[in-house]
Amino acid sequence: MTKLLEKAFKKASELPEAEQNALAKWLLEELESERNWEKQFTESEDVLGRLADEALEAHKKGKTTKMDLDRL
Repeated sequence: MTKLLEKAFKKASELPEAEQNALAKWLLEELESERNWEKQFTESEDVLGRLADEALEAHKKGKTTKMDLDRL
């Protein structure tokens, strides 16, 4: 465990039990959310790559138009 994480846990241990539980629940949910995001992103890399290839091909064939940023 890093020194910073150890310091954070020490400070958290001084909180009332209800606040410790709320913090623990939040942290666990965040860690799970991050794992899920990484998994989804990893699984979508092939799809994203294919979409990028299709977009480049369409651009090379002149099937795209320049975006007018002032109209957004």
